[in-house]
Amino acid sequence: MLSKLLALPRDARDTLFLLSVIGLILLPQVPNLPWWCTMLAAIVLVWRGTLAVQARPLPSKWWRVALLAITLIATYATHRTLLGRDAGVTLIVILLALKTLELRARRDAFVIFFLGFFTMLTNFFYSQSLPTAFAMLLALLGLLTALVNAHMPVGRPPLAQAARTAGWMALLGAPIMVVLFMLFPRMAPLWGMPGDAMAGRTGLSGTMRVGTIAELALDDGIAARIKFDGDRIPARSSLYFRGPVLSQFDGREWKATPFLRQLPPPDLQTRGEPVNYEVTLEPSNRPWLLTLEATPHAPELPDYTVFGTTDLQWLANRPLGDLVRYRAESFTEFQYGPLRRTGALQPYVQLPPGTNPRTIALAAEMRSDPALAGAPPRALVQNVLQRLRTGGYSYTLEPGVYGDDTADVFWFDTKAGFCEHIASAFVVLMRALNIPARIVTGYQGGELNSVDNYWVLRHSDAHAWAEVWLDGVGWTRVDPTGAISPDRVGQFRRLATQPGVIAEAIEAMTPSLVLSVRATWEAINNGWNQWVLNYTQSRQLNLLKNIGFEAPSLQDLILVLLVVLVATSLAGAGWTLWERSQHDPWLRLLAQARARLKLAGIDVPEATPPRQMAARLAERFGTEAQAAQDWLLRLEAQRYAKSPAAALPMLRAEFRRLTWPR
Repeated sequence: MLSKLLALPRDARDTLFLLSVIGLILLPQVPNLPWWCTMLAAIVLVWRGTLAVQARPLPSKWWRVALLAITLIATYATHRTLLGRDAGVTLIVILLALKTLELRARRDAFVIFFLGFFTMLTNFFYSQSLPTAFAMLLALLGLLTALVNAHMPVGRPPLAQAARTAGWMALLGAPIMVVLFMLFPRMAPLWGMPGDAMAGRTGLSGTMRVGTIAELALDDGIAARIKFDGDRIPARSSLYFRGPVLSQFDGREWKATPFLRQLPPPDLQTRGEPVNYEVTLEPSNRPWLLTLEATPHAPELPDYTVFGTTDLQWLANRPLGDLVRYRAESFTEFQYGPLRRTGALQPYVQLPPGTNPRTIALAAEMRSDPALAGAPPRALVQNVLQRLRTGGYSYTLEPGVYGDDTADVFWFDTKAGFCEHIASAFVVLMRALNIPARIVTGYQGGELNSVDNYWVLRHSDAHAWAEVWLDGVGWTRVDPTGAISPDRVGQFRRLATQPGVIAEAIEAMTPSLVLSVRATWEAINNGWNQWVLNYTQSRQLNLLKNIGFEAPSLQDLILVLLVVLVATSLAGAGWTLWERSQHDPWLRLLAQARARLKLAGIDVPEATPPRQMAARLAERFGTEAQAAQDWLLRLEAQRYAKSPAAALPMLRAEFRRLTWPR
């Protein structure tokens, strides 16, 4: 198979290489494209490759017109528009594939090259991760190789030669890319983020519908990274990162109460030493800022307006569609909320009429129990927690589908669930006992990455717990899941889905290796996030401060960028002029040939042209040096060719392979 590929004519070989590069560009887009788009692009590329190998003529323009019409109709049917990010990317992918069906001349190839460069950029509309960047770097080198190869029309130069030239081009351009990255003004992205679908997977949501998911899949994707200042890291059981607070219940679904902006949070009293830390939050398309409980002051989030709510949440003024980094100061010991019962607490004891009758009956039974008669709310809370510890309840990822009365099903039927079932059933029972209660969602726990010392929060760390109001104390955190499964809160032993056969075998043989590789990879990803994706305009301005600007602005940034670019361009132009005047590449190659002749005992003056050097070789060695003679004659012809620079790299490569007489 390899020998057949190597024996292909140059046109067929170059076409197959270009089609392979296009496939590499389109491969990361497959999850974002409609299924018909992926299939159509693959069929067109395979079709074009088959035509190239079999040396058959290209299809008529009516084929291309028909496929384009089908694409437009299918795109509109899928996206209900021909504009926007998703529809635009779909059209670009098909146009790139269809353009290969009219690849006849160098002009067509150049159109494909530049359309390929643009299509390559569209991958970053959906992901700016390190794997995507690495794949696009390979695609960039592939396109540059094809572009260099297209500028060598004579003979059959090896692709490796074009690849080396493309690599040097990329390497020489790297400093300019770094300067542009550091100084080009950061702007908000012009595209949106794809909608999320959290149902059936761990993670945060603005609502919590209980009992509709029969099996929960753990998502080990990273939600946030935390860097604590110094050695002050809270106890593991205190790592509660607060998200949406849910207080409205319709019998199946919990929703957040419309929040009131309040800065700082009311009635908040903190104790002890604060914990200072920095959060790198992955894109969520939600406005919530994760902070440790409790955070009295607004996190420092550049380019956003941050506000707090009456229930200790912190939110940004718009959804977080990009990776963001912010600093916060929190207190793990705190007290907040009214100390005496008021009418404002009434919504937190309301239950939908006619729902969960057995749970309401259980509350009435507890109230009538002589041992609990007249007991304060704190005693009732402890009694319910004791019931969870000793009543045969379990924490599981496969609780099955619940009925309509979800609290009844948990307390009396299945006695099993994950944190949302447990927290919901607990809050319903508290309200039935006339104790104000609500659900808090967020993240609990995490793990320390020993490679970069960042504390990692995964989507599998998403958690739901309860808050109850106690007279004289205010709102108090109660985690009923910890009563059933203490390891879930105290020691961070997570439930895990069954790994695959290969993953299980590798983990059984070298468990430490798996953990080490994972930690290293996540540390590398974190470095990419911190220094590349999170390189914001504020960090650019801080860079100007470090080089001497007292109060840098956007205008200063643009001025510095222009100065650097102009200076670089002048230096490059000067070097090119000097190199051309002092070090003609053709003369360098001729000098190398003259040195080879000298080794063979033929000493010629510097002014000797290649034709005379070939004649001297023929006189001395005859046909034994025929290859070197032919090469010298081609070198002289190349000097006077219409495109003198085009064949020079090929002659240079041939020179290295020649066997000169001695």
